[in-house]
Amino acid sequence: MIRVGVTGGIGSGKTTLCKEWEKLGAFVVYADDLAKKLMVEDEELVKKIKSTFGDKAYDEYGSLNRQYLAQEAFEKGRVNELNNLVHPVLWKKVEEIADQKEKEGLGVFVKEAAILLQNGRPDDLDFVVLVEAKEKARVDRVIKRDNSDRNKIENRISAQQDFSGLTDLVDFIINNDEGVNELKSKAEVLLKEIRKF
Repeated sequence: MIRVGVTGGIGSGKTTLCKEWEKLGAFVVYADDLAKKLMVEDEELVKKIKSTFGDKAYDEYGSLNRQYLAQEAFEKGRVNELNNLVHPVLWKKVEEIADQKEKEGLGVFVKEAAILLQNGRPDDLDFVVLVEAKEKARVDRVIKRDNSDRNKIENRISAQQDFSGLTDLVDFIINNDEGVNELKSKAEVLLKEIRKF
């Protein structure tokens, strides 16, 4: 089984690329979605989040209070605190899923995460793909996608690592300035390339 990591900043198009790969038979774990799921379903993790960020981190139904947590993490400079709780649980779960997929005989397993290269290049990946786009395009996409505020998005971009300094850790760079159809055809070509190995 070939293991691939896909990364890039918010609004870069990494999810669009991965959705295209799913249509072509790859299996994708979206780290963000899985993390949100674990933050509600993993009892140990829930306890840790409550003891660090307070009971307000969840509503009365046990759902994540995303707005409160985002304020605590991004606006009060506590992103690392939250990451240190969530990431170990997240990567352990991703590893379990990957092992299961390998047993099932899967061809291409993909890990999609903005935080993929935060601590250098992971040892378990055969290839790493960076999806990049100009900041203005990324901000405009996220405003349209999330109906969000420009300042908030720009703050989130500045809170993320600088991907331009990570090019030596990646095998392929996909530029996504031309739009979604161009990105989809680049995705298809790249997956064919990866499957040759």
